[in-house]
Amino acid sequence: MRNHPLVHLTLFCLSVLLALPAQAQQKLLTMEDAFINPALSPANLRQLTWVPGTNYFSYAADKGDQLLRGSVQDAPKVILTATDLSAALEKAGASKVATVNGLQWLNSNELFLNQRGNVYRYNLKTKGGQLTYKLDPAAENTEFAPNCQRAAYTKGNNLFISQPGSDNKQITNETNEGIVNGQAAHRSEFGISKGTFWSPSSDKLAFYRMDQTMVTDYPLVQLNETPAKLNNIKYPMAGGKSHHVTVGVYNVASGKTVFLQTGEPAEQYLTNLTWSPDEKSIYLAVVNRAQNHMWLNQYDASTGAFIKTLFEEKDDKWIEPERGMYFVPGKPNQFVWISERDGYDHLYLYNTNGQLIKQLTKGDWIVKTLAGFDKSGKEAYYTSTAESPLERHLYAVNLSSGRTKRLTQGSGVHNITLNPNGEHFIDNYSSPVTPRTIRLLDTDEAKVRRTLLIAKNPLEGYALGETRLFPIKAEDGTTDLYCRMITPPNFDEKKKYPVVVYVYGGPHLQMINSSWLGGSNLWMQLMAQKGYIVFSLDNRGSADRGRAFEQAIFRQAGVAEVSDQLKGVEYLKSLPYVDANRLGVHGWSYGGFMTTSLMLKHPDVFKVAVAGGPVIDWRLYEIMYTERYMDTPQENPQGYEQANLLNHVKNLKGKLLMIHGTVDDVVVWQHSLNFLKKAVDEGILVDYFVYPGHPHNVGGKDRVHLYKKVTQYFDENLK
Repeated sequence: MRNHPLVHLTLFCLSVLLALPAQAQQKLLTMEDAFINPALSPANLRQLTWVPGTNYFSYAADKGDQLLRGSVQDAPKVILTATDLSAALEKAGASKVATVNGLQWLNSNELFLNQRGNVYRYNLKTKGGQLTYKLDPAAENTEFAPNCQRAAYTKGNNLFISQPGSDNKQITNETNEGIVNGQAAHRSEFGISKGTFWSPSSDKLAFYRMDQTMVTDYPLVQLNETPAKLNNIKYPMAGGKSHHVTVGVYNVASGKTVFLQTGEPAEQYLTNLTWSPDEKSIYLAVVNRAQNHMWLNQYDASTGAFIKTLFEEKDDKWIEPERGMYFVPGKPNQFVWISERDGYDHLYLYNTNGQLIKQLTKGDWIVKTLAGFDKSGKEAYYTSTAESPLERHLYAVNLSSGRTKRLTQGSGVHNITLNPNGEHFIDNYSSPVTPRTIRLLDTDEAKVRRTLLIAKNPLEGYALGETRLFPIKAEDGTTDLYCRMITPPNFDEKKKYPVVVYVYGGPHLQMINSSWLGGSNLWMQLMAQKGYIVFSLDNRGSADRGRAFEQAIFRQAGVAEVSDQLKGVEYLKSLPYVDANRLGVHGWSYGGFMTTSLMLKHPDVFKVAVAGGPVIDWRLYEIMYTERYMDTPQENPQGYEQANLLNHVKNLKGKLLMIHGTVDDVVVWQHSLNFLKKAVDEGILVDYFVYPGHPHNVGGKDRVHLYKKVTQYFDENLK
C-alpha cells in the first residue's frame, strides 16, 4: 500500500457520451428526473445478499416477481416466483403478494416475510408456507433474532418479544412517557442506530433504557389538525440536562431482566455494545459527557456486574468510538478494535485481557470498515482510503504477520459484502466513468469469478457537462482540499458563467469521491444544463481525512470551514470563465449553517444564497453532537458567540432565502425563526419559506417542489 500522491485528477465522468451524435445529447433533465425518476439511477440488483451458511448469493429480479440464486459455479437461476410464494402464503392465511420484496433468509432452505406484523416462513423444498408468529400491529423498531425464531419490538415506550407458540411478551412496563426502552439512545450518535441487541444464540436480549425525565420538553406543532396539536419531544440542548441511559439484559428462558452496573455519573454515553461469542459478557465503550475519555468495559451478562476495563483512550479534543469489537473466528479471546489514536482510523488486535497484540494497519489514511474475517481467523478484510482519499478498496491483513494485500482493482469506490466464511465477496463498484459494476470475486487470489451486472449509462442521450475532481491547497500550503466542478454542456472558456457553490462542510460526510458522477447528484447536473458552474469543496472538519483534518473545527465551528471554502472561491475567481460578481451558495443542515456563515461573515463574496434547515445558534442544538465539537456554552462562551449567526445578521448584503421544515426535530424551527426576528429587529430583508409538516429533510414529491424553489431563486437573482 502507498500514500496518495498529490496529483490533480482530471476525470471526465461522462466521456462515454462524447462519441454520440450531437443530436442525441440534447435531452435535458427535469426536476422530476433529478429526484424521483428511478430510471436515471444506475441499474442495481435488489435485495442482493449471501444465503446463510453457503457460498450462494440471491437477489430479486428487476420487476421483483422472481428470486434468483447463484454461486461461483452456478449461474443465477430462478428459485422462487411471486406467484408460487403468494399461493403458499395465502394458504397459510396471508394476503396476496405480487413481489418477492421483503423476503429474508432464515437458513439455506427457508425464507421468512413480515406481513403487517404476521411473520410467515416459506420452504423452498416443500413449496409450503406457514404462519410462524404474530407481532402487535402497532409494532415499531422490530429486530429479528439471529435465528429468526424471535423478534423484539417496541410499542409506545416499552419493549416486547414475539416468538412461536406463545403470546407476545411485554419485557418492560414503564408508565412514565419520559422513560423509553428498546430504542436508539444518545440521539443516534456514536454509530448507534438501534436500541436492541440479540445475543448470538438468540437466547438473550440487551436493550437501552433511556430516562429522559430530566430533559426539557421541546414543542413541535402539528399543523395538519384543527386546531393545531402540540407534540412535545425531549430535546437535550448543549449545556443543559442530558438523559440517563442504562442497559438491560433480558433472559428469554427465565423471563428475568438484569441491568449492567455502569455506575456514575449518570450523564455518560454507553456505546458500541458487543456480545462476547460465549454470551457470558457484554462489552461497552463508555464515554464521558465531555467526550474526551473512553473506557472499554466488560460486564457479566447474567448479573450485570462490572468485570474490568480492558483499556482507556483519551484525547484533548474528542473521542468518538463508532464501531464495536470484532471477535476473531475460532479465537474468542481475541478481537479487532478500530481506533483513531495515531491520527487515523486503524485496526488494532487485542486480547480480552486488554493487552494490545499488534497494530494491524498504519498510514496517513483511514480504515472505513472491517468487512469480516476468513473462516480460520487468520486474515481480516477491511476497506480503506489507502490509495486515495477519494477511493475505497478492499484489503486483507494477516493477523500474525501484519502483511496486507489489495483485493479490488479499478480506481473508484468499491462497496463490499463478504460472504459468511470469507471465501468470496461481492464488489459493487462505480467510478466517474462506470455507473455500476457488480462482480463476485474470491479472497484468495482476488480473481473475478462471476460478473453479475454491468449497468448501462442511464444518462446516455442527455446533454451533460464535464465533471472534474481535483485538489487545491488550504491556507497552510500543504493540506489538500478536494474539489468537484461541473461545467455546463457546450462549455465555452471565453464566456463568463455564474457559479453555484454547494456546501455541507460538517463532520461525518465526504461529498466528493471517485464514484459515479464524482459523488454529485442530478440536481447539480440540471443546474449545469441551465448554464451554471456547480462547485463543491470538502473543507477541514469533513470526514475521512484523519483526526487533525477533522478536529480543525474544535471549539470554533464555522472558522476553519469558512476559511477553506474561501480558498475555493479564490480558486474560482482565478478562472477566466467565472463571473466573480455572480457567485451563489446553497447548503442544508450543517450546509445551511455554512451557507449563512459565508453570506454574513463575508458579505461581499456571494450575491445569492439558499440556506436550508440551518443551525443558527449552537446553544439550541443537541448535546451529544454540539459538545463534542464545541464543548459546552459554559466552557466555551467565546466560541459559541463567534459561531452564533444572530450576531452577524446586520452584515447581510446579498439575497438570502432561508427554508425550514415546521416539525424539524434535528435542527429545530426556532433556529431560523430567531434569525427572522433578528433580521426584523435589524431592519434586514430576507426571504423565507417553510414546509409545513416536514421534519429535517424534505422528502418525497415535495423534494421536487423544494428544488424548484431553490432553482427559481438562483434563476431570478443570479443569472
